[in-house]
Amino acid sequence: MQLREKALDEASFLEEARAIRELCARYQAPFVINDNVDIALAVNADGVHVGQSDMQAADARKKLGPDKIIGVSAQTVEQALLAEKQGADYLGVGAVFSTSTKPDAAEVSIDTLKEICGAVKIPVVAIGGISPENVKELKGSNVAGAAVVSAIFAAADIEKAARDLKEQLEGVVEQ
Repeated sequence: MQLREKALDEASFLEEARAIRELCARYQAPFVINDNVDIALAVNADGVHVGQSDMQAADARKKLGPDKIIGVSAQTVEQALLAEKQGADYLGVGAVFSTSTKPDAAEVSIDTLKEICGAVKIPVVAIGGISPENVKELKGSNVAGAAVVSAIFAAADIEKAARDLKEQLEGVVEQ
């Protein structure tokens, strides 16, 4: 579970992060904070995910220590290799499709996604605009998984949408 709050003030973000951390702990789900290493530290999150304009993976690792998860957004093979070299545990690559949750995100082609997956040894998670209608297009890319928001939260039945998408992903993700 990743908490991404771009428009929330710091105090509210911290309060929300504490509540979600507690919920994730109850269900033994890893909890990662997007962009904010200080909030991740304050709530003892399992890790942090940083973008290219946020913080280098090496700096996040120094602040969080060796046992926390460090995820990094990448759009190119060069960015992916640097993040891996600096200690990233996984990459988020995208947007592979246009997305309403990040309208300014540049799209990353499926070919580039495949190149990144082939260039690094750490898991690559496809992000951006992934839905039941297009998830099968990721087959053969060697992604380890997909991150979704709207495909689940915009559904009338969130639990069913999550279950159905998970089932579809199992046919896409290389074992």
